[in-house]
Amino acid sequence: MSTLIIINDPPYGTERLYNGLRLAHALMKQDADVTVFLLGDAVAGAKAGQKTPDGFYNIERMVKRVTTKGRIWLCGTCMDARGITEDEVVKGAERSTMDALAEATMEADKVLVF
Repeated sequence: MSTLIIINDPPYGTERLYNGLRLAHALMKQDADVTVFLLGDAVAGAKAGQKTPDGFYNIERMVKRVTTKGRIWLCGTCMDARGITEDEVVKGAERSTMDALAEATMEADKVLVF
């Protein structure tokens, strides 16, 4: 089964990105084919070099875990609007497009939006 998870919220301040990535990890444990598409402020979650207080979740680490068995796609337009370059994101996260999101939406068995 293939699952597409679309996330719009920033990495910190709300827990939608956190919970979407938690779900992606749980689905990967069930051998699901998982693609996570980060839109809007969520693209900042894939920025490398995040430093969070001890005991606080770190979105960068969570994104890296998804890239081990799944895919993290980043809205290229959203990256540009926020001044984030491909060199600044975690290894394995890929710049993508709305056309790719549309295609992934059509192909996915399930589409979840956070």
